[in-house]
Amino acid sequence: MRNHRLLTWLYPGMHIKRWLLLLVIGMSLLSLGVAYLLREAYLTYDFPGAAWYLTLQFIPRWGRGAIFVLAALGAVCLAFWKLNASLLYAFMRPADEKRDMARSLYARRVLSRGPRIVAMGGGTGLSVLLRGLKEYSSNLTAIVTVADDGGSSGRLRQEFNVVAPGDIRQCIAALAESEPLMTRLFQYRFQTGDGLEGHSFGNLFIVAMASVTGSFETAVHEVGRVLNVRGAILPSTVVDVTLSARTQDGELVHGEHTITEQGACIRELYLNPPHAEAHPDAVRAILDADLVVIGPGSLYTSVLPNLLVEDLRQALLATSAQRLFVCNVATEHGETDEFGVAEHIEAVLRHTAPGILDAVVANDNIASLPEAWRSDPVALAQPDARVFRDLRVVQADVVADANRYRHDFTKLAATVLDVYHGRENGAPAPAALPANEPAEEAVLAAR
Repeated sequence: MRNHRLLTWLYPGMHIKRWLLLLVIGMSLLSLGVAYLLREAYLTYDFPGAAWYLTLQFIPRWGRGAIFVLAALGAVCLAFWKLNASLLYAFMRPADEKRDMARSLYARRVLSRGPRIVAMGGGTGLSVLLRGLKEYSSNLTAIVTVADDGGSSGRLRQEFNVVAPGDIRQCIAALAESEPLMTRLFQYRFQTGDGLEGHSFGNLFIVAMASVTGSFETAVHEVGRVLNVRGAILPSTVVDVTLSARTQDGELVHGEHTITEQGACIRELYLNPPHAEAHPDAVRAILDADLVVIGPGSLYTSVLPNLLVEDLRQALLATSAQRLFVCNVATEHGETDEFGVAEHIEAVLRHTAPGILDAVVANDNIASLPEAWRSDPVALAQPDARVFRDLRVVQADVVADANRYRHDFTKLAATVLDVYHGRENGAPAPAALPANEPAEEAVLAAR
């Protein structure tokens, strides 16, 4: 009975029951008034004999009353259902054609009261996270790295001097409620064509919209409106930035694409220009958020570039929101070889500041990966507990069964919301701190 679609209209928060009750009261008063008029006419006017049958006089009074009440309720319910279906047809666009209007409206009502969540990152990892979170809240803000300079995004940056659209395009596709065909079109990548080969339709669409509207931010907003995006998508900065890295050998590497191709162990990461101004709406979103999720994604080329923007880093330190780091489930060849959870966290803290994270989600469904992937599962078992100090470590199965190199968006979103609501099993630091640690560090650890 609870899952019956008619009862969906009576769920809490639908703002339907109060008006339905008012409708019933109004119809009852109308019926009472008509009854008084009919009684007066019945006493003062002589009806023909056929009226005896038409008014069901051969049925007892209580039977006639029950019949009229049931008929009235049926007519009112049918009229109410069809009227709302007609009025809301132009506005309700269910993601699933099999899902009825009531459940779509209920989803919108509930999601609009969901927590204010900010997701920071880039690439496939961020889009996977957003695809899961949009089922829990529509108050989403994706802050996307714009340092990508390879592939279609790199070519468009050079030719049109725009912010890299690739990662933003993936977030738009993940948050879109439009028809699946439109989402597939937005993700379509040209395989042939002089000048078109390698470009995705979504990237070209965003750049064209930027030319029409005169602003990249306006273009992203309008594209999101066209595809009915649930949430907001913001670039971390509107400045044309370049990602640079210093390897363990002291070599300087410039450009995100070059850093990935170089495959060298990275010691330090920085942006050019170093003091790029953050998008003001991104700063405001972090300060107003209930939950900030950092990652998953390529550690050095997707996650950390957002944290290198000074304004965003300061906003993270100042916000009252929970700050959750989602660790990757597998290492990335050339960037995080032989990294465990502790090394991921240490890299984040080294490039930001202590106390910037409150909790970390680590995958506990560990299994070996094919040798051809040149990747290993990211494990939690690390001897150094200093990195985990003041951090809640949440272990959960968040890996995709079909592709163990990626997160499962359903599992990950459920775990993130469990952390937010305090339903997770937070694990303590793997080991106690040494007894001879300095007094100042001991005080900090106690805090």
